[in-house]
Amino acid sequence: MILYIAEKPSLARAIAAALPTPQKKAEGCIWLPNGDCISWCIGHLLEQAEPHQYNPAYKSWSLDHLPIIPTDWQWQEKANTKKQLGILKKLIKQASVLVHAGDPDREGQLLVDEVLHYSKVSAQKLKSTQRLLVNDLTPAAIKKALANLRSNNEFAALSRSALGRARADWLFGLNLTRAYTIRGRQAGYQGVLSIGRVQTPVLGLVAARDKERKAFVPKDFYQVWANLQTPQNDSFKAKWLPSEACQPYMDDENRVLSLPLAQNVAQRITNQPARVTEAHYKQKKQAAPLPYSLSALQIDAAKAFSLSAQQVLDICQTLYERHQMITYPRSDCRYLPIQQHKDAPAIIAALSRSGGDLQQGANKADTTRKSKAWNDKQVTAHHAIIPTTQAHKASVLSKTESLVFGLIARQYLMQFYPEYDYLASYIKLDIAGGQFEAKGNTPIALGWRALLPSQNKAKDAEDENQNALPKLNKGDELWCAQGQVQEKVTTPPAAFTDATLLAAMTGINRFVTDKNIRAILKETDGLGTEATRASIIELLFKRGFLIRQGKQIHASQTGRAFIDCLPAQLVTPDMTAQWESALNGISLGEASYQDFMSSLETNLHQLLNDSRDMPVSALQNLPAPNKKPFTKRRNTRTKTGTPKASTPKTKRRPKASS
Repeated sequence: MILYIAEKPSLARAIAAALPTPQKKAEGCIWLPNGDCISWCIGHLLEQAEPHQYNPAYKSWSLDHLPIIPTDWQWQEKANTKKQLGILKKLIKQASVLVHAGDPDREGQLLVDEVLHYSKVSAQKLKSTQRLLVNDLTPAAIKKALANLRSNNEFAALSRSALGRARADWLFGLNLTRAYTIRGRQAGYQGVLSIGRVQTPVLGLVAARDKERKAFVPKDFYQVWANLQTPQNDSFKAKWLPSEACQPYMDDENRVLSLPLAQNVAQRITNQPARVTEAHYKQKKQAAPLPYSLSALQIDAAKAFSLSAQQVLDICQTLYERHQMITYPRSDCRYLPIQQHKDAPAIIAALSRSGGDLQQGANKADTTRKSKAWNDKQVTAHHAIIPTTQAHKASVLSKTESLVFGLIARQYLMQFYPEYDYLASYIKLDIAGGQFEAKGNTPIALGWRALLPSQNKAKDAEDENQNALPKLNKGDELWCAQGQVQEKVTTPPAAFTDATLLAAMTGINRFVTDKNIRAILKETDGLGTEATRASIIELLFKRGFLIRQGKQIHASQTGRAFIDCLPAQLVTPDMTAQWESALNGISLGEASYQDFMSSLETNLHQLLNDSRDMPVSALQNLPAPNKKPFTKRRNTRTKTGTPKASTPKTKRRPKASS
């Protein structure tokens, strides 16, 4: 008997729909006519054992117990899914061949592997276990995946990497959360001061931005613009480029702070001839943006529709599982396998029956076109999020589902449109001894930009670029009719929003000063993963460390005070960068799991010493913890692999999470 073990019931049902009938549904499984069986996990069926299972004394929180480092790691069965785990264990024992059908990512690999090892599967059966990689829940896509099973052993390093991260998060989160919560109670704070190798740097990022905004002092600065006319009566504007002689009147960003200086320049160039010293015109092409990863989709949905990261993830799960209209949503990849291009005609045909703007866009798509998105070298365990052949069901979607699906579908359709073609113009002029420049972009053919909403189509003319500049040559004589002073005020850095905080987490290298660390973060996924970023942000809100003011996200008073008392290592992304680099090395078979854990334990000892040395006064007068009741999510799956730390007086245990 072949046993297919899916990550969740919806995936099991999708696999069943691609296999022969008649089928027999039983408790916790589906039997196929040939005697094979499909069963499922319900997210993680196992979790890291609680500290008191290693030592009963750890039920109470004490600094004397720390660090808690298991020598023989144990799993424990999750209470609400014990029944399904029992069914799986019986089926695994009966099966002659196992097929691992977890989601195609690091956590999905571990999620089923941990069940196999917990069930004490024999070495021989483990060796013959196969891997089913499903990115698209439509029957045709699953049949194709079933025809291309791989050995599960190929993904052992990926599983070790996920296990390393889960255990590292347990050690780091549990020990440091206990340490700082105990120190907080010594100072009179009765809440949980949770630490996580991702959540704490995210809070630090927001707190630092708030401090920067509070300390910001606005300054007036001035720009001078020349209003120019050509002999053919074409008009355009050029901006003054201050010379080195003006440096005493400028700030470190080369902004002129002296109004008299700006006024003098404007007066000197009024009614004066202007001579072209440079004129460049270059036809350029801009390729379509790549299809979405989850983070890229969450950022765009937050900008366009003010949806939170968690809302977008929940909507994507519905589009994937219930409607089967998109491929696997927790993807960190923006590329597609070359073989997938063969499915394009069917997908676009489905979009052409979806109605509205998508239908019009699909009707004009050229399925023979292949953008740079199709690149096997850039595809790892899963590919970019794209529509499926079920896209024609768009009319059944709710309003928000339709908005998110529209983004995904439009981004996919762009891959079948020509490049955006435009003329980039640059003119430099001499006016009364001063240097001025003008830049412009003139659209020639919209290409993929024709799919954008009308308000977005002219974005190339943003900032100081002009839509079109006249065709000029070096040496041409023009006339400056008037010099004009434009008064501006420096603005503080913008407060974080859902979109910009997600963008900061994915592009965290921009916030790091150490060049080596910045390089690591640029090569990895940034802070957190596609699947965990939304839940980490939500956790910080639930703990009362972050608050919302309209669309803006700020650190609460408690969050700011907590960050101020922590060592820099905990509030910057540097350590996470080093972890992710090591974990990525483990997944590629280039680094050792043991070396990673050993290094982490050494660092943990130092961080715990720092917490003991911290004056209790640093945590005095913290505002009372957030009293908002904790509510469980509908989706019981947690992909963080994070621990639960038991509190002395309550059965509800806060997660010491990433």
